[in-house]
Amino acid sequence: MKLFITGTAGFIGMHLAQSLLEEGHEVVGLDNFNDYYDVRLKRARHARLVSHAGFTGIEGDLCDGPLLSRLFREHRFDRVCNLAAQAGVRYSLTHPFAYQKANLEGFLNILEACRHAGIPRLVYASSSSVYGGNTKLPFSETDAVDHPVSLYAATKKANELMAHCYTHLYGLPTVGLRFFTVYGPWGRPDMAMWEFTRLMLEGKPIRVFNHGDMWRDFTFITDIISGVKAALFQPGLDPYEVLNLGNCHSEKLMDMIGTIAATLGVKPELEFLPLQPGDVKATYADITRARAKLGFEPTTSIDRGIPQFVAWYKDYHGLTRR
Repeated sequence: MKLFITGTAGFIGMHLAQSLLEEGHEVVGLDNFNDYYDVRLKRARHARLVSHAGFTGIEGDLCDGPLLSRLFREHRFDRVCNLAAQAGVRYSLTHPFAYQKANLEGFLNILEACRHAGIPRLVYASSSSVYGGNTKLPFSETDAVDHPVSLYAATKKANELMAHCYTHLYGLPTVGLRFFTVYGPWGRPDMAMWEFTRLMLEGKPIRVFNHGDMWRDFTFITDIISGVKAALFQPGLDPYEVLNLGNCHSEKLMDMIGTIAATLGVKPELEFLPLQPGDVKATYADITRARAKLGFEPTTSIDRGIPQFVAWYKDYHGLTRR
């Protein structure tokens, strides 16, 4: 098949594109290489894709409607996967309009392009953050998600509502995937696992919010990619779907810190702080629907996944060659 994937210089986007290319699909990838975090990392991810003959990389923005229209005219896409977005909960507290542009205007452009091109299925990234301050665990797709605690979360919930409109009005099949704390090689520097690894290696203190009483459903990248590919290709899905993709295990933040420290062979210095605005205490995915609809079954525990991330991190930064 020929697929259009946005955000291919991003963490999940690169892994998805690479996996599809290795299976013989064609991929047209779009990314704007913004400087939310180190652009060199994005360029390095992109370089891994351009070596594939089936990959066409486009540097451009979701908010460029004419560009999208041209790409959809020139290519007859069999599937579209929108992973491009302005990420980050805390960044949304200080840069709200970045989220309005990328996550709302950009997503609307994708919906319009898919509608006019008659795309058979649009898969898009939502987020576990839509569950906001919900305290009932695990989080289920049937739970109310009307109380987001960050603008980032609000834009992701808005994406689900926008997709519902396009499915209802125009018959565009859509699948929204609520990702739960994705980690692994080639991950994002703004995520806790990267930051904690960096600080431990530098011998600097780690800020631990809510005094360490935090729980996250850490989901390894290869498990996420298996779920995204199933969402792209699995037959028999409803016209409008929203599904959790998580590891179905909520791990204590302190256990994650301990696993990184043990892998590195260091004793971390910890600075305990209150819960930050926009943060939630716990996430935990109920994946009953993803199991039934996609055959999704994550297999990677943090005891296996974190050492893989740490090994990649040290190699990427040249620490294994010293």
